[in-house]
Amino acid sequence: MGEGEVAVIIGVPKETKVQEYRIGMVPGGVKQWVDSGHQVLIQRGAGVGSGIPDESYVAMGATLVDSAEETWGRADMVVKVKEPIAPEYKYFRDGLVLYTYLHLAAEPELTRALVDAGVTGIAYETIETSDRRLPLLKPMSEIAGRMSVQCGAAALQKESGGMGLLLGGVPGAMRGHVVIIGGGAVGTNAAKMAVGLGARVTILDRDLDRLTYLDDIFAGRVETVYSNAETLTECVKSCDLLVGAVLVAGARAPKLVTRELVSQMKPGAVIVDVSVDQGGCIETCKPTTHENPTYMVDGVVHYCVANMPGAVARTSTYALTNATLHYSGVLAAGVEAALKSDAALRLGLNTYKGKVTHPAVASSLGYDYVDPMELL
Repeated sequence: MGEGEVAVIIGVPKETKVQEYRIGMVPGGVKQWVDSGHQVLIQRGAGVGSGIPDESYVAMGATLVDSAEETWGRADMVVKVKEPIAPEYKYFRDGLVLYTYLHLAAEPELTRALVDAGVTGIAYETIETSDRRLPLLKPMSEIAGRMSVQCGAAALQKESGGMGLLLGGVPGAMRGHVVIIGGGAVGTNAAKMAVGLGARVTILDRDLDRLTYLDDIFAGRVETVYSNAETLTECVKSCDLLVGAVLVAGARAPKLVTRELVSQMKPGAVIVDVSVDQGGCIETCKPTTHENPTYMVDGVVHYCVANMPGAVARTSTYALTNATLHYSGVLAAGVEAALKSDAALRLGLNTYKGKVTHPAVASSLGYDYVDPMELL
């Protein structure tokens, strides 16, 4: 351990959301922590869904514990993948550091529980670098974007409620039309998959520089359209698969597609709203699970699973922890010191000492925003 660093106990509990198979740390991450003088507690079986047996963690120096209660109770910092659900709120306590995806703008009850308990809540999705990158959100956005077309293509099949359309078509039959709202990481990766399947692809965005970039990298294989009320309406009404890929960091996603517009879509068309974990950008969308991923509104299939990457847990776990491990190491040096010195990490701080410390979260949920530097 470095001079001034204090050993911490890191707890990695088993995820509790429906069919969530990811885990917050891989064995290599355990070794890094243990080699630095810290202790890592892994709840038994937490990595099995990602194809990582308990023995792999033990070999790297982890301590196995039998229950979520013990994992949370002994840990100074809990490292997870998804936001805690209601049965886990009882584990919250003053000073506990929670390092995970939180998506608080769409989670008022969770926010209240974190604030009331005095939890230091650090959200992967709002850690933001000076050049506006979201490094811990990017790997899951890439996976969710690719999955959006994969799942949307399956939902277009007749037995899934769709119109019975093959996105890529065949010689003599028209291709499907994929419309993607948002040209960020999700939208770009959705477009890669859709182009690869041979679909006609349209990306809508309001950032002309981003549209220029997308036009260049796809070499004319996608249509780039500036998004306004007219173009959005035309594209939504004409598409076969609509992908919602809108993000405002820390805030609820804006409702860009109304119920009325959904009712004008083709019968058997499919909507995949990747932004549903931030409230969704399509009015008719509500969170679903991998057990029951779809529902119908006005003859349109809606796929709105809030933890899509959990279905490809092994890929997702390794991709996520590649990104999260750096900042967890920074936190090991001492949370307050890390937050004072690292502006990107400070933007990840959503709750601290009973206050909401991210402006977008505070605005979305009606809290007073408190600058974290006033509390550190």
